[in-house]
Amino acid sequence: MTIFLICAALILSITLFLRVYPPFGQRVSREKRNEFRKLPNFDRNHFVNPIHTSMRMGTTDFMSLLRDYMKRNTNRKPTSPLPMKRVDPASIQQQALTRVTWFGHSAFMLEIEGKTLLFDPMLGTSPSPIPVFGNQRYSRDIPIDLDKLPPIDAVVLSHDHYDHLDFRSIQKLKKKVKHFYVPLGLGGHLERWGISKTSITEHNWWDASGLDGLQLICTPARHFSGRSLFDRDSTLWSSWVIISNKSRVYFSGDSGYGPHFQEIGEKYGPFDVTLMECGQYDKRWANIHMMPEETVQAHLDVKGQWLLPIHWAGFTLALHDWNEPIERVTTAAKQKHVHILTPLIGESLVIAPSEYSTEPDHAVVWWR
Repeated sequence: MTIFLICAALILSITLFLRVYPPFGQRVSREKRNEFRKLPNFDRNHFVNPIHTSMRMGTTDFMSLLRDYMKRNTNRKPTSPLPMKRVDPASIQQQALTRVTWFGHSAFMLEIEGKTLLFDPMLGTSPSPIPVFGNQRYSRDIPIDLDKLPPIDAVVLSHDHYDHLDFRSIQKLKKKVKHFYVPLGLGGHLERWGISKTSITEHNWWDASGLDGLQLICTPARHFSGRSLFDRDSTLWSSWVIISNKSRVYFSGDSGYGPHFQEIGEKYGPFDVTLMECGQYDKRWANIHMMPEETVQAHLDVKGQWLLPIHWAGFTLALHDWNEPIERVTTAAKQKHVHILTPLIGESLVIAPSEYSTEPDHAVVWWR
């Protein structure tokens, strides 16, 4: 009886913690699930990928993962904080340019047609619901003072994993943001965190929204979702297309390689710049995270002009060397004659292709 009571108390404590601790977000309501069941990409209680995507690991995979994790590898993290350029908040929204500023990992700011958009603004210290127990950000800081940010026209989210949707970052940003554009189901997290339902637009794949002359189109990705123990794939994941009168931008979100890239390229390409996932990969979960060589091919599939690799230089979430993704992707890009951009964290790039050399110079190859 004592053992039973201890187990029951432990289960109850965990359940209550998952329900009341804000960073876990909000579980999708029964009413929303009933709505989702009418959709072709929702099966029973879960969203599904455009093609079959297994994430199961057998005993051999698990044992090899454990073996690789135990290996001593001092290069999984940089030995010192990464260099960065400080962003001057006064420079934002000053010109009618298409400009990209990368904040490390997958977070970036897009200035386009006089509008300012933040994508997956995970600007916290750790991609974990309890930061003290999670992997720490390499740079220990971000290149911009969030308190001094001007009003943000929109935040665009790709999915609800902690390295893309961060409770503490949203708390700092929410009073500055006019509107949030998110895949289906993510609105519940934001509403729990104090954001008005009227300031949130949820999208299924291929849904589009207009933003003062811009088009924001939610497009497919090959991944999964979830923030807690019991909500796997209950919300949608996506990539995004942004179209203005002068520029076309593609953001891959997190995705394994698949035919959806070619479909997106045929519908909305060519793109002036693509921000493509490149990092946190492993052959054991290759269905949901691209290898760097696949990143280059996906860029070609969507008909991109300039490739800016993201999803690296932020946190250690896989077993490869921290700088392996950028070394492999730049090599693959050169082999495929793809123009690649490798900015410093915090460096702003105007998307005017003629301004860039196709050969990286010493100032660009900063990670070495």
